[in-house]
Amino acid sequence: MSFINYNTKSKSTIFPGIQSAMEHSTQSTFGCVTLEAGVIAPIHSHPHEQWTYVLEGEMEFTLNGETQMLLPGMGAFIASNVLHGAKAVTACKVIDVFTPVREDYKQSGVMS
Repeated sequence: MSFINYNTKSKSTIFPGIQSAMEHSTQSTFGCVTLEAGVIAPIHSHPHEQWTYVLEGEMEFTLNGETQMLLPGMGAFIASNVLHGAKAVTACKVIDVFTPVREDYKQSGVMS
């Protein structure tokens, strides 16, 4: 797998109102994520490091108890096991990258 068309990939539901088309390498998981306006990704944590980058839309992102509005071109780094969550103020498109691979997503079918 070298070239991937995320426009035509199947999407899986991560949380209600949040869909992702993901691919997994041996070291990381890459996701193209859409969030419906008003949807909330509840506060959660996981052992993976995560990068989130906003392509379109506006989201209130909470990281370790601090909330900031993220606009296109902005992002967040979430260290391992840090509590985080988000609210999509508008419909959003974001990129999420996890390391190491999200084996839980692979096993639950959140991928191709």
